[in-house]
Amino acid sequence: MSRFQWLPDYLAGLALEHVVVLDGASAQPSERGPAWHLRLEVEDWSTAARVAATTGCRWAGVWGDHLGDAIEVRACLELHGDYLVLATRVPLAQPVLASHTPYYPAAERLERHLQDMLGVAFLDHPDGRRWTRHQAWREQDYPLRTDFPVHGRISRRTPADADYPFTRVLGPAVHEIPVGPVHAGIIEPGHFRFQAVGEEVLRLEERLGYVHKGIEKLAVGRDAEGLARLAGRISGDATVAHTWAACMAMERALGVGVPARALTLRGVFAERERIANHLGDIGAICNDVGFGFLQSQFSRLRETWQRSQHAAFGHRLLMDCVVPGGVACDVSDDALHLLASQHDQLDREMDDLMPIVDDYPSLEDRLCGTGVLREDDARTLGALGYVGKASGIDYDVRRDHSYAPYDRFSVPSPCLRDGDVAARLDIRAAEIRDSLHLLRQLCDSLTAGPVRSTWPTPMGGSNDVTESEGLGIVESWRGEVLTFVRFDANGLVARFFPRDPSWFAWPALERLIAGNIVPDFPVCNKSVNASYSGHDL
Repeated sequence: MSRFQWLPDYLAGLALEHVVVLDGASAQPSERGPAWHLRLEVEDWSTAARVAATTGCRWAGVWGDHLGDAIEVRACLELHGDYLVLATRVPLAQPVLASHTPYYPAAERLERHLQDMLGVAFLDHPDGRRWTRHQAWREQDYPLRTDFPVHGRISRRTPADADYPFTRVLGPAVHEIPVGPVHAGIIEPGHFRFQAVGEEVLRLEERLGYVHKGIEKLAVGRDAEGLARLAGRISGDATVAHTWAACMAMERALGVGVPARALTLRGVFAERERIANHLGDIGAICNDVGFGFLQSQFSRLRETWQRSQHAAFGHRLLMDCVVPGGVACDVSDDALHLLASQHDQLDREMDDLMPIVDDYPSLEDRLCGTGVLREDDARTLGALGYVGKASGIDYDVRRDHSYAPYDRFSVPSPCLRDGDVAARLDIRAAEIRDSLHLLRQLCDSLTAGPVRSTWPTPMGGSNDVTESEGLGIVESWRGEVLTFVRFDANGLVARFFPRDPSWFAWPALERLIAGNIVPDFPVCNKSVNASYSGHDL
């Protein structure tokens, strides 16, 4: 029984069904269909958002799909681990739709992205400025429409986006500080525009999209393996999570089962990815307030961890280890024994290092009370993962919308309420411990068997595929990854939309920095560590 069936009046009276693919025959959600589907008339789009917001649904994403003379628009909502996909169609001749942003501020940037890429105009949207497009396309060019070439239509060099109209705070003592998009460190580009009085930040506005890669367009026409490789490069530090979500969507779309051993290994990969990134972030947070010793120690631990991944699985970051239908590599008993010893060693190292983190006065002075994201702000902005958990948002896909192999275990998920840099560090440390516990359980539960299923052949083969769709939802180390895939009748990708949790983390950074001093921005930024690449599709 779906929790969405008790939504009052408007939604409760409409037929909801579990779906195999988002628009297909029904099946049990544990088999293939992860979400409920609700088709709406265009005029009901806003009403559905209003009703959902009043009943506590979380807004999880929106995407569009050019289908002939119309654009199919879908939005995803979540409530207590249940997912509901709203769908409607707007005519290509007049692609106008009511905005969800008045009810869900988290929708603001993704709607702007949809407007830039497909030309859907959102009524009552509070911000009509370009977001993703910058100056790369002409005003009436929409890159995700099917008639737009992947190489674009402009051969000249793209001009700088120098005239983006940043919002200014006016006042005699207010000064503006531009930072980026090119930074002093070896990081991706992003522009930060501060409005400050003295050292106190009144307002921060971000400008992202500088590393837009055309992921959604490049996906079109690929086969399943090609899409998996592309998904693994959306954000290199979350390669396992994004590839897993893409493969999950494809497997659900085509009804492909994954062997039990492969599912367990996917869990191993995902927990190792989580630990590697949390180790790096804890060290980097300490380094941003001048504590280089802990940076060197946690960097050492991360390097050792990633070297063992290369030895056991063939890649430091575990890239291309998850493939459609399973995993690319098995693990030997000897390698499992070495990994188990490493799990114990990391536990001991954490016992030695975390008391220093917790008890060092200088760290406490810089991290506690800095960059506070209040729970109501975190909820409004849809904050996920360690950013949300540090501010009281107790949600984890592995536990609340459980999928294999996590459905066989009790998945711990730490939650704090202080919402500051210290809390975001503490969540990372707790998740390292919890992931080590999960890794022991996963490795102990590995059963003999194949690690990959046979993939359906294109049209004309013995296992013909037909046009189909699927949704993948995975808990990455940053939080929930949501991925939509549609295949055409030839078994090739017709639409791919991956939503990284960073879409919601970046606005949270803008919110939490207000009232802090400019010198605290680096540590606040690192404590959030949103992905530029994961956002800049």
